[in-house]
Amino acid sequence: MKIKEKLKNLPHFIKADKIKVPFLIIVFLLLMIVVLTFIADWKIGIGIMLLCVGIFGFISYSSEYLIDETNKYISDLSYRIKKGEQEALIKMPIGILLYNKQEEIQWMNPYLIKYFGKKDTLGRKLNVVDEELYQLFKGSQDYVMRRVKWGDHYFDMIIQEDIGVIYLMDITEYAKIEERYKDEKFVFGNIIVDNYDEAVQSMNDRKRSNVNNYLTNQLTNWANMNNVFLKRVDDDRFIALTNMRALKKIEENNFDIINQIRERTYKQNFPLTLSMGFSYEKTFEQTNFKEVAKMAQSNIDLALARGGDQVVVRAEDEDARFYGGKTNPMEKRTRIRARMISQALEELIVHADKVIIMGHSYPDMDVIGSCLGIRRISQMNNREAWIVLDPQQFSNDVNRIMQEIDKDPLIAKRIISPEQAMALVTPQTLIVMVDVHRPSMTPAPGLLNLSKKIVVLDHHRRGQEFPKDSVLVYMEPYASSTSELIAELFEYQSNEMDAINKIEATAMLAGIIVDTRNFSLRTGSRTFDAASYLQSNGADTVLIQKSLKEDLDTYLLRSHLLQTMEFVNGNLAIVHGEDEKIYDTVVAAQTADTMLSMEAVDASFVVTKRQDGRVGISARSLGQYNVQTIMEKLGGGGHLSNAATQIENTTVHEVVERLKAVIDPKKIKEGE
Repeated sequence: MKIKEKLKNLPHFIKADKIKVPFLIIVFLLLMIVVLTFIADWKIGIGIMLLCVGIFGFISYSSEYLIDETNKYISDLSYRIKKGEQEALIKMPIGILLYNKQEEIQWMNPYLIKYFGKKDTLGRKLNVVDEELYQLFKGSQDYVMRRVKWGDHYFDMIIQEDIGVIYLMDITEYAKIEERYKDEKFVFGNIIVDNYDEAVQSMNDRKRSNVNNYLTNQLTNWANMNNVFLKRVDDDRFIALTNMRALKKIEENNFDIINQIRERTYKQNFPLTLSMGFSYEKTFEQTNFKEVAKMAQSNIDLALARGGDQVVVRAEDEDARFYGGKTNPMEKRTRIRARMISQALEELIVHADKVIIMGHSYPDMDVIGSCLGIRRISQMNNREAWIVLDPQQFSNDVNRIMQEIDKDPLIAKRIISPEQAMALVTPQTLIVMVDVHRPSMTPAPGLLNLSKKIVVLDHHRRGQEFPKDSVLVYMEPYASSTSELIAELFEYQSNEMDAINKIEATAMLAGIIVDTRNFSLRTGSRTFDAASYLQSNGADTVLIQKSLKEDLDTYLLRSHLLQTMEFVNGNLAIVHGEDEKIYDTVVAAQTADTMLSMEAVDASFVVTKRQDGRVGISARSLGQYNVQTIMEKLGGGGHLSNAATQIENTTVHEVVERLKAVIDPKKIKEGE
C-alpha cells in the first residue's frame, strides 16, 4: 500500500510508457529463461530462479529507496520554487501592483511601496492615489513594454490587463547614462555675417577694426556663456563646436544672439545680421564628423536661401527647426549675379533638347508671367519650350489674361497639360520651376523624377522640400516677384532676336503688380526698373486692370467673409468661410489684403474651402508680424508679410482652431 502511494507521487515522466514497457519486456524475458532452463535441467532451473528472485528483491528494495529519494527531492524543489516566487514578489527590484476592474489598488510589493511614500494606497483608485502614474497606465498597451518617466525616476512598464497587474522596473541609472550620452553628442555649427562686406566697404580701417572687435566680443561672450567653442575662420565666417546639452539651452533661448547683434548694430549705424546652421548625429552609432559638417553646411545654405538673419538646426532625416527670420531680408542681389544666372540659364537651355516650364498649382499672375518669360528666353536660344498648365485650376483673373494669350497662336500651341508634359520629357529635357520650389505644389510632380536637369527660379523663402537634382537655383526672397527676377535676365541674353512681345510683357507686369499690391509691398528700386523695362516693351496696363477687375459676386463673397471676422490676441484678425461653399483662391487673397487696410489689423488670415477639396489659409501682415513662420507650422510657407498653406482631410472649423493654437504673438512679432 505504501509503495502504491509513493508510486502515485512520482513525476509523470517516470511513470511514462517509455519506461514501463521496456521494464515489463525484461521481466517477461527473464520468466521465459527460467521456464526454458527448468525444461532443460531442473537443477540449473532452480539456481536461475533463485538468482532471479534475488534480483527482483534487490530491484524492489532499490525502487523503494529511489521513490523515497525522488519524492524528497521533488518536495524540496517545489518548496524552494515557491519560496523563490515569494521572495521575488517581495524583494526583487521590480515593482508589482495588482488592481481590480474598478482600477482600485489591491496589493503592491514592498519594493513599489517606497515610490508612493506615505500615501494611503490599498483599496483606493489609482487615479486618486497618483494621477501621473494613472495617465502612464492609461497610455500603455497590454503586454507591450514602454519606457516612462514617473516623478524623478525612469521605468520600463508592462501592463497585463487580463490578470490586472502593472510591472515597473526602475532603470533610472541606465536612463541617466543614456541621457548623458545624448547630451554629450557632438554638435557642429557654421555662423555667417550676412552683410559684412556691404556694411564695412565704406568704413576706414579704424572703424572696420572696431566693428570686428565688437562682433568678435559679442559672439565670444555668447559662446562662453553657452559652453560653445568658437573660431573665426574668415572676416564674415565662424565655426562653432558644442554638445547637445548646450544646443538645447541655446534653442530654449531661441538663439537670442541673432536679435542682439541685429538690434545693437542697428543702433550704432552699421546694421549686421547673422545666419547659422547647426547639425549633429542623432543615432547611437559612432559620430560621422564629415556628414555632420556637411549637414551643417546644408543648413547654413538653407538659412541664407530663406533670406538670412535666422538659424536652421537639423540632423540627417529630421525636420528643420527655424529660429529668427523675423525681419524682411535685406537686398543683396547684384547686377553681376543676375548676369551670371542669365548666362548659366542660357548655357543650360542650349544644351537641352527641349524646355518644360511649370509654376505652382492654381497659378496666379506671377506664374503666368514667369512662364511666358522663360518661354521667350528659350525661343531666343532656339529651343522649343512648353508651359504646363491645368485650365481647371485657373482663377477669374488668370482666365481673362489667358484669353488674351490664346489669341497668340505661337504661344497658345506651347501650353500643354500635365499628361502631355509627361509624354514629352526626356533625360535631356530642362525643367524650369518658376514661383515655386516645392515639387508637391506643382501640377506635375512626376516630371521632376524623369530628368536631372532642373532649374528653380523663385522669390519665396526656401522650405525643407526641394528638388534633389537642381542644376541651377536662383532664389531671392527679397524680390517682389519671380517676374521681376526673370525680367532682369533679358538684359543679359546674348541673342537679341525675338525680343519679348506685348502680351508677355503685360503678363509679367501683371505678376509684379499683383504680388506687390500695386507697388505698395516688397517694392525696391529693382522692382521699378523691371516694371519700366516691361512698360518699354509694350506692357498694357489697361489690359492688366481689365484682367484684375472683379465682378459683383466676388465683391459680395468678400463682404460675406468679412462678416465672420474675429480678433485673436488683439490685432490678429481671422475670417472663414463654410465647408459647403467653395471660394476662389483670389477671393481669399483679396480678402486678406482688404483686412490689412482696416484699422487695428496688423495681420490677417482667411480660411476657406478650395476647389481641390483642401482647406486653404491666405495670410498677410504689414511686416510687424511674421506670417511665414505660422504658415510653416501648418505645412505652408511664403514671406514674412505674405504666406499661405493648404491642408487636406479636414474642415474649415478644425483649421481655424489649429490656426489659433499656433498663433503666438510673442514668437511671431518682429524682433522678439
